[in-house]
Amino acid sequence: MGLMGNLRNRAGLVIFVIGLAIVAFLLGDVVRSGSPLWMQKQNQVGSVNGNSIDYQDFNMQVEQTSNQIKQQMGGVETPQMKMYAVQQVWNQFVSKELLNSEIEKIGFTVGKIELNDLVTGPNPSAQIAQTFINPQTGQFDRAYLNQVITESKNGNPEIQGQWEALLESVKQQRLSEKYSNLLNASIYVTALEAQDEYTAKNKLANFKYTLLDYNSINGADIKLTDADYKEYYDKHKNSFKNLEETRAIEYIVIDGGATQKDTASTMENILSLKNELIASTNDSLFAISNSDTKYPVTYYKKGQLSPALDSVLFSAPVGTTVGPFTSNNALEIAKLIDTKYSPDSIQVSHIVLNPAAEGGVTKALEKADSIKNLILAGGNFAALAVEFSQDPNSKANAGEMGIFTRGQLNQLGEKFEETVFTSKTGDIIVTESQVGVHILKIGKQVGNSKIVKVAIVDKIINSGKETVDAAYTKANNFFTEATASNFAEIAKQQNLNLQTAANVQAMDIAINGTEVPRELVRWIFETDKNEVTDKIYETENNFIIAKVTGINPKGIQPLEAVKAEIMPAVTKLVKARMLKEKMNNAINGSSTIDQIAQKLNKNAIDVQNIVLANPVIPGVALESSVIGTVFGLQPNKPSKPVDGTEGVYVVQVNSFVNPKELVETERKSQQKQMLQGRQQRSWGSIFQALKNNADIDDNRIRFY
Repeated sequence: MGLMGNLRNRAGLVIFVIGLAIVAFLLGDVVRSGSPLWMQKQNQVGSVNGNSIDYQDFNMQVEQTSNQIKQQMGGVETPQMKMYAVQQVWNQFVSKELLNSEIEKIGFTVGKIELNDLVTGPNPSAQIAQTFINPQTGQFDRAYLNQVITESKNGNPEIQGQWEALLESVKQQRLSEKYSNLLNASIYVTALEAQDEYTAKNKLANFKYTLLDYNSINGADIKLTDADYKEYYDKHKNSFKNLEETRAIEYIVIDGGATQKDTASTMENILSLKNELIASTNDSLFAISNSDTKYPVTYYKKGQLSPALDSVLFSAPVGTTVGPFTSNNALEIAKLIDTKYSPDSIQVSHIVLNPAAEGGVTKALEKADSIKNLILAGGNFAALAVEFSQDPNSKANAGEMGIFTRGQLNQLGEKFEETVFTSKTGDIIVTESQVGVHILKIGKQVGNSKIVKVAIVDKIINSGKETVDAAYTKANNFFTEATASNFAEIAKQQNLNLQTAANVQAMDIAINGTEVPRELVRWIFETDKNEVTDKIYETENNFIIAKVTGINPKGIQPLEAVKAEIMPAVTKLVKARMLKEKMNNAINGSSTIDQIAQKLNKNAIDVQNIVLANPVIPGVALESSVIGTVFGLQPNKPSKPVDGTEGVYVVQVNSFVNPKELVETERKSQQKQMLQGRQQRSWGSIFQALKNNADIDDNRIRFY
């Protein structure tokens, strides 16, 4: 990979590791002279403790991140991919601002000598070492680093900008490491804590329990009061804290997706095309003209085709047309044009000439032939690349392109890739691509596998006009009649499934698993309670109409806002109260759990070898409160009633089996393991605490 590619992949990235990596983009101060303050704020995506980021800067980073994701995932950008990039960049911005604020308070700095040592010292930073790798050896290349430093000092504006960004990233990473080291130094584990952890994992409890199940009381017979709701709400108030404003909605989704009739129609079409493809004398033109996806008619290696095509084409005779097969909501057929064997990967170097700078393609080709002759006569390819190549990446990297597998060079054209993969090691070749004229040097070749040249034709199974019209009519009928007051009633009358979502967030791209347009989410957050959508919103396969039923502000939600949500838990609270009264009556006058169970017409069930660290009652459930009570009891004395997840329990310990004593070396090993675990988890807790105490203004919904 060339210099600019390396730097772009790394510059602006700050890696902060405390158990997990937190990547923070470096954002420079933006000077907006001449703009009114209100206009500047209009363009702000958000701010953290008064430090804002405007849309232009933010969106540039979103595009960079989105492009990186596309390269990793392949294919075109999807709405989900774009919103993932938006979320990632936002998290990076928030992380960077919170971290920098803490570093500034502490007073950490990176001095000039320290920075020089991180860049050119005997042990350069990880970012420097990873950026300046010799593609031939896979090792850090100090000469490559020095070359870039020289070019930056000589005033190459693009190199200089990328180099300065990389230096700033190295500096920021070092500051992050200092903060990380400070935090890790503040975390410790005492000998007593190590002993308690060991005991929780190894001390065994043998006990009996009797259980009154919540299901023994019919919930329909319980009348919940306001006092019941308030009791539960007051006990769990902090669990109802919203970190951001959310909205509650009711909505209906009319499915406009393809029907069996649409699938049958597509099948009829692809079968007709199959007959034409069999008879075709120009397979490439036919595929390009008739395929929805426009797959290139080229050679493919095993694993690059859809699973169905991959399974048949590598063993089929040349000339065979296969399919149709279903793949990713499409029907596809394919004609096998040719097969051969080809290297799995090839190392390539190149010198690139720009025809525009050379006075046209003809003159560029003539110059390329001259350079080729110099190389064949013994000229140094790397030196000639630095002298003549007009591509910055090629020039900076002494002509090295890297190591490629089939498909990775398609962006330069099918002819270019085929030229590379049909050449032999040591060949010097002049060829053209979309970016210019190349003098290629073919390096090491690895492997030799079968490849197939295939013409693929696919037809996406889309909803037909009849299907879409029927779905829209259904949606429009509901939209015409529905109001805020009769929304649920009309849905029931028209036999539509009324769905609810209690906590829609501003950056959601799906609601209850259904993809929704961002335009709809923006409407939800811009409108008032009890408003119905101003139009029918559409996705690729659905029509959606919604009503806002609640606005849940940031902070602890009031009881009324969570009343419906907590009703099952409040019902369980009341059941527990009733069962505890029954249990206390049985406990009264009883000295053993067997006597208590007998009064309740229940059995006292034996449980063996339970540890505190795994609080499961076999065959029942995870019961942390119950097992916690067990380990706090004296043997042979029944407990008071204990609220569990499945019902109300009484427990009685038969015996404990204590583990062997920890020797000093074992205790220290236990402490070390616990310390590592705490250090790995620490940043998550610290970061959340910083977020909770920060003034964060998130305006992304205005732009995305």
